[in-house]
Amino acid sequence: MKKLSLLLCMVCVSYFVQAQIVSPQPSPSATLIQKVGLTDVTVEYSRPSMKGRTIFGDLVPTDKLWRTGANANTKVTFSDDVVVDGQTLKAGSYAIFATPGKASWDVAFYTDTSNWGMPRKWDDTKIAAKTSVQVYPMPVNIETFTISLDDLTDSSAVIGILWEKTYVGIKFTVPTDATVMSSIDKVMNGADSGDYFTAAIYYLNAGKDINKAKEWIDKSFSMNKKDPAFWQLRQQSLIYAKAGDKKEAIKIAKKSLAASIEANNQDYVKMNKASIQEWGGK
Repeated sequence: MKKLSLLLCMVCVSYFVQAQIVSPQPSPSATLIQKVGLTDVTVEYSRPSMKGRTIFGDLVPTDKLWRTGANANTKVTFSDDVVVDGQTLKAGSYAIFATPGKASWDVAFYTDTSNWGMPRKWDDTKIAAKTSVQVYPMPVNIETFTISLDDLTDSSAVIGILWEKTYVGIKFTVPTDATVMSSIDKVMNGADSGDYFTAAIYYLNAGKDINKAKEWIDKSFSMNKKDPAFWQLRQQSLIYAKAGDKKEAIKIAKKSLAASIEANNQDYVKMNKASIQEWGGK
């Protein structure tokens, strides 16, 4: 009899294990991956929805510390040291906590990312950086809590937080220029055509010594046995124009235009025509 009871128990357990229901999570997890300049940025968070509720001032009280999302800590990871409001965040992972207000939010980057929700005991010594950011009203409701990486440049980005009719953005900067300049210093003694071209374009886009950029792109083309492509000529024309040599810039842009027409690249056709006109060409 005992054996029969044990057998029936095992059958019941097996049935209930196999009959487990799979259903959606109310606050599904999300991962956002973005390269900012040369720095890898990853945000891991959960995404609750409004579901007819009033969020700020009700579900999320104003002037009270909030976990900035749902479930486990909202976590941001940087592959390099970054700067937030003049404060350096070392490469690594941080939990994002916020104190929402009507006009601004206080935001803290917290070194302990292992909490489910709020830490049992808040520790100010674990705040790696904190800042205050302005609230921007949205014209429509954002139903689901959203984190974005906005306003990307080679040296900075903004962590955007959107929910209900609220947007706040936390700007951070990355060490792109220091990394690129170090790379240029190491490579240029034995640089090849591609290195000279890359360095020239960086100098153009970063607003550095444009005459050096002109020297480097000319060196790149002289080292390359192939004729430069339309997109390479386009960059050379921009460098010459910025260096003040509009006459030569127009000549180069016309070469780029002819090559882009042959390649049927209408974007470059349009850009070259606009530049030639802007620089006084016909």
